[in-house]
Amino acid sequence: MARFGPLLLLVGPVLVLAGVRQPLPVLFMVPVGSGSGGENLTASLFPAVSLALQDLERQTAPLGKYQVQLQLLDSQCDPAKALKALFDALWAGPRYLLMLGGACPSVTSLIARALPALGLLQVSFEAPPPSLSNRKWYQHLFSTAPPVRTVNLATVKLLQRFRWRRVGLLTQDRPGPTEMTRDLTRQLLRADVQLAAAERFSGDACSGLRRLQDEDVRIIVGHFEDGSVTEVFCCAFRLGLFGPRYQWILAAGRPSGWRLGWQPSSCSASSLLTAADGSFRLQVRQLSSTNTPGVSGRTPQEYLKSYLKQLNQEGSEVNPLHAFAYDAVWVAARVLVQVKEAAKIRRKFSSLRNVSVSEEEEGKMLLEAVKSTQFEGVTGPVSFRNGERMTVIELIQFQGEESRPGSGSGAAPMLSGVLVGEFNTSHQQVRVLNQLLRFKGPGPARDQTLVRQQHRRVGLLLYCVLSAAAAGTIFITLTVLCIIIIGHWRWPRRPGASPQDELLLLGLLLSSGSVLFSGLDRTSLPGPTLEMFCSVHLWTLSLGHTVGLAVLLTRTWRVYSVCSVRLKNQNRLQETGRVQLWILLLDLLVLTSWQILDPLRREVLQHQMEDVAADQDVVVRWFSERCSSANMELWLTAVCGYKAPLLGLGCFLAWNIRTADAAAPAVSGQLLALSMFSLTGFSASTAAGALLTSSDPAAQFCLCSILILSCNLFILMGLFAPQVLCLLSSSSEELQRVEELQRVEELQRVEEMQADAAEEAGVERLRRRNQDLRSQSAQLDVQIETITMELSAPLQEETGCGTASGTHDAQVCAARPPAENINSPERIRRRLSLQLPILHLSYLPVIGGVCSSSSSLFGEQEVVAPRQQDHFLYS
Repeated sequence: MARFGPLLLLVGPVLVLAGVRQPLPVLFMVPVGSGSGGENLTASLFPAVSLALQDLERQTAPLGKYQVQLQLLDSQCDPAKALKALFDALWAGPRYLLMLGGACPSVTSLIARALPALGLLQVSFEAPPPSLSNRKWYQHLFSTAPPVRTVNLATVKLLQRFRWRRVGLLTQDRPGPTEMTRDLTRQLLRADVQLAAAERFSGDACSGLRRLQDEDVRIIVGHFEDGSVTEVFCCAFRLGLFGPRYQWILAAGRPSGWRLGWQPSSCSASSLLTAADGSFRLQVRQLSSTNTPGVSGRTPQEYLKSYLKQLNQEGSEVNPLHAFAYDAVWVAARVLVQVKEAAKIRRKFSSLRNVSVSEEEEGKMLLEAVKSTQFEGVTGPVSFRNGERMTVIELIQFQGEESRPGSGSGAAPMLSGVLVGEFNTSHQQVRVLNQLLRFKGPGPARDQTLVRQQHRRVGLLLYCVLSAAAAGTIFITLTVLCIIIIGHWRWPRRPGASPQDELLLLGLLLSSGSVLFSGLDRTSLPGPTLEMFCSVHLWTLSLGHTVGLAVLLTRTWRVYSVCSVRLKNQNRLQETGRVQLWILLLDLLVLTSWQILDPLRREVLQHQMEDVAADQDVVVRWFSERCSSANMELWLTAVCGYKAPLLGLGCFLAWNIRTADAAAPAVSGQLLALSMFSLTGFSASTAAGALLTSSDPAAQFCLCSILILSCNLFILMGLFAPQVLCLLSSSSEELQRVEELQRVEELQRVEEMQADAAEEAGVERLRRRNQDLRSQSAQLDVQIETITMELSAPLQEETGCGTASGTHDAQVCAARPPAENINSPERIRRRLSLQLPILHLSYLPVIGGVCSSSSSLFGEQEVVAPRQQDHFLYS
């Protein structure tokens, strides 16, 4: 019974003063014992409740007219036993409207769901877990301690205050910390804070901390009980998770103090203090910081002094919930008195006599009374919003070391916490006193390695210099174009003049102008304008290159055809102009398809990161902008696919005409070949340079611009400088003299063409004459065959030898052996077969044949002889 002494002191005065004060029966459910050990878990709360009842007795009416009667119920932290004790108390009576207590989340969560059905309202002094935050289910549950989710909300606000966007969680494998971690994870997700890693530990915390270290977590939020603080910071010291690069935030669901070294550890006290130095702790404020008296007439300091005095008398330890239990008794007394007084007023002033308030109406009145409660308690202003206590969450930072009070020199060190800020749940804002903050580094730790974005772009000076060079090249090209046009107009028959000069100069203008539309970024022009410049740059560069390539290729082809093939038909040479048209149409087709199907856009290109020597937590990531499309490689392959073979063909033709004369005094085959080689070389160099310097826009812009302008200037100097010098240095008389010489040359060429035509006519006449002679020769062959047949017939009759069917075939005798006489028929036949062809060839000129000097005419390809004729005519 000695263990329940404090409770008897509470109930004793109630029995004595029952005739003076009206009783207010209230259930008081707490776990009295721990089970097997028999230790009283809530003995340190009874002095606070006793002080609250004593202060209520000293109050004036209407509080002074009522006496709170507490009925103790031992929950034993067992939901089944607690529910049985509650039903027994309700059955035994009297009628209860309100219940105090808590301290066991498992019991509270079960009974809170049954409160509406039982017609009860519970005022707790334990922080409700996140599982009890659903007000539809737990609308009859109120607590003078703020809920755990309020501490998590303060944690999120603190992270946002210091701009920490990446954190890690270390949770002890216990029901309370685990539930806090689940709620914090949801709040971090809503606040858009990245949860890099979440580790749990039950015995050894070093494995979880090691995984956090592997994930490069810098901001560590800890949810664990006070008894594990020593172990956690010992592991943090061994792993090096402390110092200016790391920040610890301990979120405590219950108000308590920090103690290091009170449990055995492998780390020394100084090591633990070094690891914990600079750490933050978020905890609920236990006592109000004001010195003004509250509703009880006591200041918070006076209450604490009285509580500690009574606690020392009983020999119990301080319970961190004592102040919330004190305010909970005041909330219960005030709302019950308010409901009783309202019922009295209603019965007194009602139109109907002796009208009583129903239990349902009494429960609603009690619920509204709790919601509207507002007074100054020892824990601060007591009020509720959506069933949650409005209070202040303290932000404490460890900045030193102190010994436990009442201990000797060998006492365990405690963290000397400094209040550096607070989180007010009413307006949900964090207020930080920057002048009190102290960090190991120059400022707060970074949540991760700081990545500084650096823009690689073309400098203004470089762009101005190359743009000026491009403008100068354009001016030179326009000047040359004007001179060429004037020269064509004044001297249309000027030597070296070509109708393709203007087209080539136009291509040089386009390619030089493309330099002006590159090298810009978003710092110079807005986005839509830059995208338009991307297309303009592509079109001007591609069309300029295509026009120049087409003109040089056709001119090289023309010179190669004239010098190598020796064609005299000028119509075939004029057909080479169609090649330019087809090349331009092909280029326009590709560019138009590219622009319609996959237009160019500004793209941000990320490059590799570089370390900063001055700060190991800072790296530089370079990025640049470029014009690109979804299928950039495919389109570039298509463009290079038809231009590369043309450049190769141009180089082949240029190599063959490198020593030829271009039939123009001002332009030689060597200069034309060098121009073609320079266009190919500069084109390949520009493509390779753009690919190799894609990560550096300044180098890419500088290299490509210099190569493009150099190519254009080389072509201008090689092809047009001699013409311009010829026009500027020659007088009109000299040009007229040159024109007269050209006319003479043209007349000579006309005469040569006429002579060639006459020669071709003579050859044609000889061919027709040859055909006539061949027909006459065929007739003579027939006559000779006839004569031969006639001569050989008598001989066959005399000798009996047969004659072969062919004219020149040998005669065969089948009857007798050859005779010795040389005048025998066989010998005569053989002589005739050999002599007749000889006579035919000898007398051929006599009978109108062709002489031996003209026998070469029979070797022409146009003379086609039948296989039946004698072969000696064509030998």
